[in-house]
Amino acid sequence: MSEEAATMRAPTRTSAFEARLKKRYAAERRFKAMGLGAILFSVAVLVFLLGTMTINGIGGFQRVEVEVPIDFTQAGISADASTMAQSGAIQSLEAQGLPDVVQYFATEALGDEAAEQLGGQAWRDVAAAIAADPGILREQVTFSLPASADLASGYEGEGSPEMQALANSLYEQGRIGKNFDPGFLSRADATNPQQVGIWGALKGSMLTMVVTLLLAFPIGVLAALYLEEYAPKNKWTDIIELSINNLAAVPSIIFGLLGLAVFLTIFPNLRSAPVIGGMTLALMTMPVIVIAGRNAIKAVPPSIRDGALAVGASPVQVVFHHVLPLALPGILTGTIIGMARALGETAPLLMIGMRAFVATPPDGFTSPATVLPMQIFLWSDEIDRGFVERTSAAIIVLLLFLLLMNGLAIYLRNKFEKSW
Repeated sequence: MSEEAATMRAPTRTSAFEARLKKRYAAERRFKAMGLGAILFSVAVLVFLLGTMTINGIGGFQRVEVEVPIDFTQAGISADASTMAQSGAIQSLEAQGLPDVVQYFATEALGDEAAEQLGGQAWRDVAAAIAADPGILREQVTFSLPASADLASGYEGEGSPEMQALANSLYEQGRIGKNFDPGFLSRADATNPQQVGIWGALKGSMLTMVVTLLLAFPIGVLAALYLEEYAPKNKWTDIIELSINNLAAVPSIIFGLLGLAVFLTIFPNLRSAPVIGGMTLALMTMPVIVIAGRNAIKAVPPSIRDGALAVGASPVQVVFHHVLPLALPGILTGTIIGMARALGETAPLLMIGMRAFVATPPDGFTSPATVLPMQIFLWSDEIDRGFVERTSAAIIVLLLFLLLMNGLAIYLRNKFEKSW
């Protein structure tokens, strides 16, 4: 560097300049540290939340069970594979006195007091085992049957002293224990926390989400295409755009009131049905899909349209063969956000009656049903410790369902994603 150039640059490196430069660098380091700290704090909170839910939810996937040996050779119950394959198999076993048989052998093995603390529907577990394998009617089998809510509380160290003493006595005999409950994933709601299951609510959520997706996705995408590609730019389209943006921010309970006032008025016999819940949630999800769809369509380079028109494609072919496939990843992103919000909603579904006690899983889109968030809400309102654990387990199932749904959507988004 020449002396003249050095002389010209030297005045710019004053002490004040150096101080300001150091101050800017320090501010940048602080900003980076704050950003890193925010990320670490968010990760720590997420880990704490998931850890707490997992620890509390492990007990929800278990139940207190009592071992009861049953000698079917003395029970006087008959069944064959063809009979048990029919729909009325459980009722047939009940008519033959299976509940009394289970109670008799429980009394023989455990005593009167302990036998009375079997779950009221414990015989159904035995009936399900017989239906699965009628050959056990020629054997002596030991079943692990659910205890009553009072005995389960006593086993957990809560409840009355009498139940705690009975639970301790059975534990010393090796007759009681807490085991994994696979039926939690296959049963529906019940009044006894030992008998409840999540399948009814999970199936209701699946059916509701199917209706929501089938309605909100095509209508939202077509609306976004029309507004972005075909609609004239005038005050009416401005009003429509403003209305869609406002609808995306409307509280969800307003959509529930709309569903109550419109859908249940038209279909009064479908209260608490997944089809009504899906239609209500579709109204809430549609604005999010429209907004995300318009932004994704707008992000497609104009050169794609010009090139397609130049080779002879019609305007409709340009939109559906070129613009829409390129915008689909962004549209799916908006759909993921909208569906995730809909999956966790309870307020709109409260208004259409999906908080009812439903003891059997729904048979279809028009059967009475509840959904996972609503089931969690109902169980969290119970005071029994068993329901507290079941609530945490249901939250884990909801998070896994949400993760699976989002994972599938992300896979589809990445599959259709293209670069230019």
